[in-house]
Amino acid sequence: MKIFFVILLLGHGLIHLMGFAKGYELASLTQLKIPISRRAGLLWLGAAVLYTAAGLMFALSVESWWAPCIPALILSQALIIRSWSDAKFGTVANIIVLVPLVIAVMNALPSGYRNTYRREVQQSLARIASRPVVREEDLGRLPGIVRRYLRIVGVIGKPAPRNVRSRWEGQMRRDIDGKWMDIRAEQYDFFDAPERMFYIESSIFGIPFDGLHIYRSGSATMKIKVASLIQVADAKGPEMNHGETVTLFNDMCLLAPATLISDSIRWDSLAPSAVRATFTTSGITIRAELYFNELGELNGFHSEDRYQSTDGVVYNKYGWSTPVGRYRDFGGVRAASYGEAIWHTPRGDFAYAKFNLREIETDCVEYK
Repeated sequence: MKIFFVILLLGHGLIHLMGFAKGYELASLTQLKIPISRRAGLLWLGAAVLYTAAGLMFALSVESWWAPCIPALILSQALIIRSWSDAKFGTVANIIVLVPLVIAVMNALPSGYRNTYRREVQQSLARIASRPVVREEDLGRLPGIVRRYLRIVGVIGKPAPRNVRSRWEGQMRRDIDGKWMDIRAEQYDFFDAPERMFYIESSIFGIPFDGLHIYRSGSATMKIKVASLIQVADAKGPEMNHGETVTLFNDMCLLAPATLISDSIRWDSLAPSAVRATFTTSGITIRAELYFNELGELNGFHSEDRYQSTDGVVYNKYGWSTPVGRYRDFGGVRAASYGEAIWHTPRGDFAYAKFNLREIETDCVEYK
């Protein structure tokens, strides 16, 4: 879809050069019957340059590609109307461009989810907190398999992270028989005051949608918009608060295992390679089981304290698990690079997400 739109912008821009060429008599264009003055020729050139700039910016994923595209479209359509019999079919291209252009402009507004996400992250990044170094003796109260896991991922002798930024690519689906959709996601977790901001982008039948999760002080929301215009989910309330506390703890286990030395976690051993954790924050208590492989790596997380909802109105309390694997080094941070999210429903196990970790960074001081 992106390639098609880039070709459309660049191709549509190049076609405008015909008007410039006719106005300056640079080529014999017999198919253009209506005379074009040199002044009008410069306007055709301007539309070509603006559309080309928009196309190149879009190809390079520059968010502000819409800035040159707006005057390009307005100028293009005005010139097409003046030369209607010759250029009327250019209106079709402008209409196609108009749809993603409107979406991009809506995203750029302060109320857009991307900008809301950025503001929330920057607000939390502004805090300053101490970062105590994790020592071997700090692991003393943990079950043996958890101590082994923390040593394997290399937390000893390093400061406990204040925050973690991660970026993901993967697939998601809405129901057990649904079609997988490619997704891109980014999140920031904060541990000095437990918070989680999660932003996701995808598309359905070529129509983009984005979603925003905010968890702060034990209060969580989930919002989803289609085409940046139509809100299809606005979840909040005690079920969301409880469920997102589970998600936060899941992130602590997988992305910032040094935080597992916290006094807010109570541990119970279930087996040599399995433990139960009871985590309390902001007056909310959740429980989860953690499972480890023969290498001592965390490869499974399960909780009965999360709620499934597709619309933010109806909630179902199902078991939730995240099997993970493919551990590798991310610039000094060792973490699982692949994971799935699974609901355990009466109809059977429903894997609704597959994630590949692309980037991870700890103790960020500015938004990236």
